[in-house]
Amino acid sequence: MPRLYRNTLVFLAADKTRLQDLDEAARKVLAWESILAERVPLNLTPYQVTQAETQKTAADGTVTARLPETYHWLLVPVQATPQAPTTWEALRLPGTDTLAVRASRKLRSDELYLTTFASTRLRMDLERVPLWRGDHVAVKQLVEDFARYLYLPRLRDSSVLLSAISNGVSLLTWMQDGFAFADGFDESAGRYQGLRAGQMVALTDAHAPGLVVKPEVAARQLDGERENPGSRGTAKPPTRGGPGTMAVPLAGKPATGTELEPVAARPKRFHGTVVLDAARVGRDASRIAEEVISHLVGFVGARVTVTIEVEAEMPGGAPDKVVRTVIENSRTLKSTSRGSRRSG
Repeated sequence: MPRLYRNTLVFLAADKTRLQDLDEAARKVLAWESILAERVPLNLTPYQVTQAETQKTAADGTVTARLPETYHWLLVPVQATPQAPTTWEALRLPGTDTLAVRASRKLRSDELYLTTFASTRLRMDLERVPLWRGDHVAVKQLVEDFARYLYLPRLRDSSVLLSAISNGVSLLTWMQDGFAFADGFDESAGRYQGLRAGQMVALTDAHAPGLVVKPEVAARQLDGERENPGSRGTAKPPTRGGPGTMAVPLAGKPATGTELEPVAARPKRFHGTVVLDAARVGRDASRIAEEVISHLVGFVGARVTVTIEVEAEMPGGAPDKVVRTVIENSRTLKSTSRGSRRSG
């Protein structure tokens, strides 16, 4: 039977060159266990039993030590688009922590496993794949989609997706960058129930009823309900910042329904510089990618440039071998500026 939730799995694989050592250690454990199980027929003395138990304990410790040394390959299924074939990425797991910790850290650093998910990226996936089912899609359907399809980001759990949905609904720019949310859809009336956008929505249950609604479709209903309040029902009024913006009285003037509060110009450029811990560059760079860059690349039309600058001071001077290695590797990585300077 085929596995349904394929996007929730990665696989550990053994290194062929080390598998034989692990196999040998495992065989010793089984051999000493067999001797201890046959202690009576073998007529072992108490001293021999103690020796056998000591050997079994030592062999068991060897197996425990060799397991993480052997299973240090992480196999990750990847699919770029719905039409592309599934490929496998083989990632070597560095470090000495437990296998689960090493695998999790490596997946996060390579953005193959997300613990946070920007609502703008969710909007892009909704449009790109697309994930819409008509004018909306059920929240529980999205949870299933992200767990099933390899061409979608691999999320830690459903709470990451629910948080992205909540953030997308609460954006003041929900029409351009997010979406709307509804409790349900009344087919007989052709309208969404409990429709809201531009405001906080708390989502905690991945299986609870709820719909993510296309922003242009939601805007039409919200505009109609603003013009005809009697048809509003359980829908929420539109909020400032999106289509259907409510008129706000200006100071000293009566509300006419046609005057809007001036909107401040939105920032059009971001620039940031961060000093990374040289011993933990992968960890820090991964956090920057998840918490900053992912939010910027989600904007349609945005041009995001990321530059890494490395500067090292070595008072005692660097050996020629190190200099050649660093310069050659920099050239291979297409560094635009590289070199070394010898002090007088």
